[in-house]
Parts: sequence; structure tokens; C-alpha cells
Amino acid sequence: MAFRFLVALIALATAAPAWAHDSTAVPEGSHVTLFALGLLGVIIGRRASISSQRRTRTKDRDPD
Repeated sequence: MAFRFLVALIALATAAPAWAHDSTAVPEGSHVTLFALGLLGVIIGRRASISSQRRTRTKDRDPD
């Protein structure tokens, strides 16, 4: 138990920002998010367009 506490204490002490000066920069997710939303919009738009065309064709075939 004391060993785990000591390891946790050392891990917390070494995680100080003073030691983190050589870290890698993490890019923001905004570019990926905008791309994914645009792609999702294209997919939804295409499906809606195809669905609309199918409904129009079905109405033209079935005279009521």
C-alpha cells in the first residue's frame, strides 16, 4: 500500500508543467469537425434528393 502511494506521489510530482516544455502540440478538432459535418450534409442531402425523386416517380406511375 505504501509503495503504491509513493509511486502515485512521484507521478504527481513529475507531472508538473515545468517538465512539460518538450511536449507535442495537439491540433484542434475544429477542422476535422467541420469536414465531418460537411460530409454528413452532403450524404444527407443526396439521400433526401434520391428519396424525393423516387416518390415523384412513384406518383407518376400510379394514377389515382
